[in-house]
Amino acid sequence: MKILMVCLGNICRSPLAEGILKKKIRENHFDWEVDSAGTESYHTGETPHPLSQKTALQHGVDISLHRARRFTKSDLEKFDKIYAMAKDAYKEMESIAGKNTYMKKVDLLMNEVSPGKDLSVPDPWYGGREEFQQAYKLIDAACDQIIFKYGSKNTFRT
Repeated sequence: MKILMVCLGNICRSPLAEGILKKKIRENHFDWEVDSAGTESYHTGETPHPLSQKTALQHGVDISLHRARRFTKSDLEKFDKIYAMAKDAYKEMESIAGKNTYMKKVDLLMNEVSPGKDLSVPDPWYGGREEFQQAYKLIDAACDQIIFKYGSKNTFRT
């Protein structure tokens, strides 16, 4: 199973989601792959935001080796499930994908916690420690649901 987490710049929310889910995968001994990307290229090659790294480390997740990359149309074919952190990222992915039928693999991450509500993980970029902690908490809860939903079968069905 291959999962991609996507936000705008790939330095705040999606690296947190990648790191959190990777930790849960290791703990459950699943043979899954996780990556993350951003719909915009302005942070390509950069490390995660310092507060993303600090927040992750406080929870035993090291994302310091991550380097931001841009979401591409080919990601739609490569990954089994793609989660957008927010509606703006989802819309950008639609724009990049065009009329690609693989968009059916894409959903908002928070729909794992609140199905059909189309909630976003608020972007902590302009906030402080509390906003990054809140983003971590929301992403962590969604990752728990992904493990629960797909982990019992240890297979992936879209």
